[in-house]
Amino acid sequence: MTRVSLLGIPHDENSSYLKGAAAAPALIRRELGSDAYSSWSETGFDVAADLLDHGDIDFSGDGDPWERIETEVGRTLDAGHPLISLGGDHAIAWPVLRAVRQRHRKLTIVQIDAHPDIYDVYQGNKRSHTSSFARILEEGLADRLIQIGLRTLNDELRDQLERFGVEVIEARHFSEDLRLDLKTPVYLSVDLDGLDPACAPGVSHREPGGLTTRQVIGLIQSIDQPIIAADVVEYNPNQDVSNLTALVAAKLVKEIAGTMIKINGAA
Repeated sequence: MTRVSLLGIPHDENSSYLKGAAAAPALIRRELGSDAYSSWSETGFDVAADLLDHGDIDFSGDGDPWERIETEVGRTLDAGHPLISLGGDHAIAWPVLRAVRQRHRKLTIVQIDAHPDIYDVYQGNKRSHTSSFARILEEGLADRLIQIGLRTLNDELRDQLERFGVEVIEARHFSEDLRLDLKTPVYLSVDLDGLDPACAPGVSHREPGGLTTRQVIGLIQSIDQPIIAADVVEYNPNQDVSNLTALVAAKLVKEIAGTMIKINGAA
């Protein structure tokens, strides 16, 4: 039986607008463990029994937080299970993928997001959460990047997407019968602002016109290659309404884990 590792990465120092995402892991865990909701994924797995929670990375000491993330993610991956990281802002995807790439030489990133996060630099910060995928592609941390749900493109971003050969499915072109032609193991990156703010208001950068929770779940369940790691990022509890976004994040974690178990166990 495939199990799934869980690791909190409570870091938001590279957020460009609002801080708050560092508080997310504990609140998502609270919803995951609540008796108010089923612990079973729609794919038929009791996720509560299958999650191995490795706690949160401690950023209180000295040293580069990127090195700490890469080291701790690597240690967790070496336990032999697929990993779901709870951010934090989207900047954390860069050091996470450094660790993942060392262990997987073939890798496709599937990113659900309102923003491509591919500025060369933003507000003078090359580690900005708006620049993480520029760094990821510069370092060759994936063979392919597919971005789904974008709805904030400008000329600079379009130039960057073309430069790096990113495959883009904008929100306006999204279809529920979308099927990705995946040939390698997958890293799944879910920025909660990829969802419409009606579904997930607890984010720092609300962008109307996004995907519904049902559409994102359907997309997750349609992945037919092993998901070897994933992140769920950019939940800002300071912006949430009645814990709705925390609940949505926990639901997505359950469905990612259920898909990991289903596909990875059959691989």
